[in-house]
Amino acid sequence: MHVFKKPARWLAAAACGLLAATALPVGPANAAAGTNAAATNAMAASPATPPVPDRYRLQRLDWRPCADGALECASMSVPRDWYHPGSGPDLTIAVSRRRAADPAKRRGVLMMAAGGPGASGLPRPARLASYSPKLAAAYDIVGFDQRGVGASTKVVCSDQDKVDAMFGGGDLRDRSAAAVRRTFDRAREFVRDCERNSGPLLPYITTDQAVHDMDLYRELLGEQKVSYYGPSYASFLGAYYATEFPRRVERVVLDSNIDFTGDWQSFLTGQPMSFQRRFEQDFLPWLAANDATYHQGRTPEEARASYERVRAALHERPLDVEGTVITPDHLDGAATSALYNTHQFADLAALLGFLEHPEQAPAETRKAVAGKLKHLMGAEFIADFFSVTCGDTPWNRDGRYWVERSAEATRTHPLAGARELTFASVCANWPRSKAPRVKVTGEGLPPVLMLNSKNDPATYYEAAVRAHRGLAGSRLVTVEGGDHGQFQNGNACVDAYVEGYLLDGALPAGDTACPAARR
Repeated sequence: MHVFKKPARWLAAAACGLLAATALPVGPANAAAGTNAAATNAMAASPATPPVPDRYRLQRLDWRPCADGALECASMSVPRDWYHPGSGPDLTIAVSRRRAADPAKRRGVLMMAAGGPGASGLPRPARLASYSPKLAAAYDIVGFDQRGVGASTKVVCSDQDKVDAMFGGGDLRDRSAAAVRRTFDRAREFVRDCERNSGPLLPYITTDQAVHDMDLYRELLGEQKVSYYGPSYASFLGAYYATEFPRRVERVVLDSNIDFTGDWQSFLTGQPMSFQRRFEQDFLPWLAANDATYHQGRTPEEARASYERVRAALHERPLDVEGTVITPDHLDGAATSALYNTHQFADLAALLGFLEHPEQAPAETRKAVAGKLKHLMGAEFIADFFSVTCGDTPWNRDGRYWVERSAEATRTHPLAGARELTFASVCANWPRSKAPRVKVTGEGLPPVLMLNSKNDPATYYEAAVRAHRGLAGSRLVTVEGGDHGQFQNGNACVDAYVEGYLLDGALPAGDTACPAARR
């Protein structure tokens, strides 16, 4: 009998933001020419911004208890465009803080941000303070919702029903002409919705604009310098902030790194490989080792066959569970989400058992599964995700190129490769952006501490190594295993490096390593 244990968090992981979807553009074929030249030109340094007008610099943050009572919250006004602060309406940025627990030992401000792009950073200081009392004693820990996200001025695109159809409407491995045409049509409609609902805002939801918000936040806090901790997409934010404002950072920790020395297109097209690697090298052996519990096969090969058998059954006949119609896309979405952290492997294994014998599950389990799988991508999250990843980077816009490339990704790395065309078609149709790119070199910075696991599915190790090599003076802590997010993950070795650096400035003499967290 297949055992279905606690229903749980198959879709909650997305710390790097469902970067699982390796995805890029699809657009007019004649737009492909000149992409490489455009990418080269985009690497020019960010243009100088004008002085910050007094109406922003002289704001006061009106701190009040946040809704959950764990933090203080406030908001600040920022220009829509930092390069032309007099044009367009102001935006609102929601900010939060937790004051240092021991004022006598306070050593400054530790700023943190969230991943995605698209996740909320507002509640993050509370978790970090709870996890590390040492840092909570020494720092005011502050967070914020990036422009476009959460309690800040939000970008709005399609409603949830349309987003559900884009990502969970059937089987993204289907490469028929009709399926490809549906993908293109849905992507164009999504972009039209973004332009209709948020058009004037879209060019300004970029990493470069966000780091100027961060620096105003620093100034309003009354600090000459801040330290910084950023996981996943927040590593990209942190690297850009440190590069554009090198004299305003003291200690920087970048965790589970996007390759911030490159661009989104090159980074995201690497993800099908890393999700497939995590699935084959970590999850399937784990599932086989636990066959006595989950009955999915005694070898990785048998476990893979079991996954494909369940998936094929959903392709032939999608399963209606309490009104949620579960398709192969739902299974793949649950799988990619579960790969972010080893402790979620059991959730995916239990889901496979449920999908084989849903009639054996109690009513509360059926409701839990339906609720967890109903929305593969949140409409608010994905609106900001595309705004940043399509707006930061000049994409190849040749639809024929992406049809061919995504077909290869689907064949060789199907778990996440099947999504590539969906994401590609959005960025191919996105309004062209004039956002400057910043060349990250590490010049003028203090040493930066970087953390990455070898089999991280979303922020894959090869990209972290490239970023490390491009960031002069950085130290890379390589963690065995494949979890996404190294600090705050119960790894005593990693925690010692991070706390030692942020509290005492202690850094390893060179690159070093830590074992995987014990479970």
